[in-house]
Amino acid sequence: MSTPTANRAWSGLADHRRGLLIAFGAVLLISFDALLVRLAAADHWDIVFWRGWLICLTLGAWMLINRQRLILPMGRRARWLIAAAVVMLSGNVILFVLSVSHTAAANTVVILAAAPFFAALFSWIFLRERVALRTWVAIVAAMTGVFIVFSGALQGGTALGDGFAFLLAICVGGQLTILRHFPSLPRLPLICASGALAGLIAIPFAAPFSLDAQTYAVVAVMGVAQMPLATLMLTVATRYLPAPEVSLFLLLETVLAPIWVWWVLNEQVPALTFVGGGLIMLTVATHAWLALREERA
Repeated sequence: MSTPTANRAWSGLADHRRGLLIAFGAVLLISFDALLVRLAAADHWDIVFWRGWLICLTLGAWMLINRQRLILPMGRRARWLIAAAVVMLSGNVILFVLSVSHTAAANTVVILAAAPFFAALFSWIFLRERVALRTWVAIVAAMTGVFIVFSGALQGGTALGDGFAFLLAICVGGQLTILRHFPSLPRLPLICASGALAGLIAIPFAAPFSLDAQTYAVVAVMGVAQMPLATLMLTVATRYLPAPEVSLFLLLETVLAPIWVWWVLNEQVPALTFVGGGLIMLTVATHAWLALREERA
């Protein structure tokens, strides 16, 4: 005969397993992002145009069906911060495509793996949050890994793409810091608005109606299915798993994205990217594991 305590324990275990499956599925979808940008075989601004607008239209339709709307907090400062978060989210859409178009996909994802540490740094500077010693150590180690990747890029002529990835990591860290300041604020409307902003920024540089059928098919997969579904799944996963545990799954993108590009397009990974990427991955994994231990304790 089951007891209420046993039932709650079984329910908690089932929710945890559900969260693990959802988070794994989301990151598996995200890991194809760099490959899809390469397969689009189009100018990067054309990809940004369609990627942004399709994300906007898809999530807008989803919110319309579910009658979800954004209620902004009172106060001019809060609204300016939310506007800044939308700008940084649009930077995610633009800078990822620019980076993958100008450097090795492996370089983009390993530099992007340092984004959580930018978030910790910005939280300390702007939100006056205390940063643990292990986080400071992790920030230094991750930045060392980024510089190692950059040193290889300077030899191979891909510093521009790596620079875009570095700005992307800063944008991700900045918007995570702002969104952390507003934990109850719905995320999907902000992502929808950022897609529209990215699409607007791309208009002067793009020729979006002169692409071939393959490009339209690839950007449709990205904008209608892959990124909206991955975003939704990550949002749902946080209902069942603590944030540090979800962040552990995000490490899979750093490993899987270069593998898909190498497997399909035979793109070689620079040697120093292995060194710097390994240091960043080890740092992020260790930091996330320690944070998870603390939260469970």
